[in-house]
This record gives sequence, C-alpha cells and structure tokens, in this order.
Amino acid sequence: MTIANRLQELGIELPPVSTPAAAYVPFVQSGSLVFLSGHIARKNGEPWVGQLGADMSTDQGQQAARAVAIDLMGTLKAACNGDLERVQRIVKVMSLVNSAATFTEQHLVTNGCSELLGNVFGDRGQHARSAFGVAQLPMGACVEIDLVAEIKR
Repeated sequence: MTIANRLQELGIELPPVSTPAAAYVPFVQSGSLVFLSGHIARKNGEPWVGQLGADMSTDQGQQAARAVAIDLMGTLKAACNGDLERVQRIVKVMSLVNSAATFTEQHLVTNGCSELLGNVFGDRGQHARSAFGVAQLPMGACVEIDLVAEIKR
C-alpha cells in the first residue's frame, strides 16, 4: 500500500508548508537527510495553546502531537517534491512539551506523533526520539516537534 493510500485510509489530508514565524526555513536538505524545523501544534489554524499537567491532559497532548505530525508530513512532502514514497526512513523526532513542573508524561504525549508516523510509513516510520518538558513554547503552544528523515536522492 502506498503512503498516499494510507493517508487516505486514515482520512488525512496534508496541509501545505506553513510560513515560518521567524528567521528560519521550513526544511534543509544535506545529502540524503532532510531536517524539518520545529512545528507547533495548531487547532483550527491557530496555535494550540496550553500547558500539560495544568490545563491540558495527556490525551489532549497526544491529539496535539498527532496534529503536529500531520503538519510535519505536509512539510516533508514538499521537501520530497511532492512524493512521500521517497522517504526511506524517519530517522529522529524531537518533541518539546509545554509542561507544568510536576508533569512527567512527555513521552506519552509524543506518542501521538510517533504512532501516526508508524501507521503512515510502516517500518520506515520507526525512529529514534527525544521528548522534553519545557517551561514555555512560542505563542504558548502546547507541543513543538521537529523531525529528521532520510530520503532517496
């Protein structure tokens, strides 16, 4: 099954590349690796604001991380000239979770992204990962995730 078919099966339509909010580019390719800049969680086109452990649950955080994964795949598609079949492997995911001081489930929040990448890319979606709790994120977003992928040249 193709990646496009998997996305269609999951009812996912990938968005176009978001305009950067500051002085950076959405992605950079170096050799066969593509580095995607951090994408913040968005809900209804606006930053998904909240702090895990204060005014958001782990389940809500997982939904936000899943939304970020969809945006990341839209950017990755652009980096692959519109062909996600060029993705050989999702190499690394780094997740920043806007967390209250006592919140310790950043890894579970990040599963919202990791599980979707695995569902879409299969074995190629299995990746190394880091998940950190942070005091704040740009625009008050609840989650920010970046990604490194290996693509066919």
